[in-house]
Amino acid sequence: MNTASTSAPPDSASAAQPRWLTDEEQRVWRSYIDATTLLEDHLDRQLQRDAGMPHVYYGLLVKLAESPRRRLRMTELAMYAKITRSRLSHAVARLEKNGWVRREDCPDDKRGQFAVLTDEGLEVLRETAPGHVEAVRQAMFDRLTPEQQKALGEIMRIVAEGLQPSEAGADLPWLR
Repeated sequence: MNTASTSAPPDSASAAQPRWLTDEEQRVWRSYIDATTLLEDHLDRQLQRDAGMPHVYYGLLVKLAESPRRRLRMTELAMYAKITRSRLSHAVARLEKNGWVRREDCPDDKRGQFAVLTDEGLEVLRETAPGHVEAVRQAMFDRLTPEQQKALGEIMRIVAEGLQPSEAGADLPWLR
């Protein structure tokens, strides 16, 4: 059923009618869902094949590699990865088991912990990065003109900023 062109029966007592998607908005939305689902699957398969890890784990290793002293507080790492603290804890446990990350207690906060990229983790990242970059390039950037790339970047920035409210009590994954 195409809800884009379907409207609810008129009812003057109804408080608010849904703003159904237009046919064009529905087409854009479904294209976005298809593309992001297929892209995530493509990158997951490439990383599982080449390094035995899912895409989200690769992203954690990259963020740690880019951080001073290859370390971040767990809460910051969850925020960068846009995942819940529980999911991050599970991911870091798996990365620890592989010897790619270790946890360290935070000296100024007894409840806090750091995730630290090990030398072995950095080496895995160095070995995996070329194949991953090529998979990203082939799946996305090689298909777009420079103008399309710029437009996509601007659009995704606007969407991401709109979904990350700064007010206290915002319901964001890393705060759960």
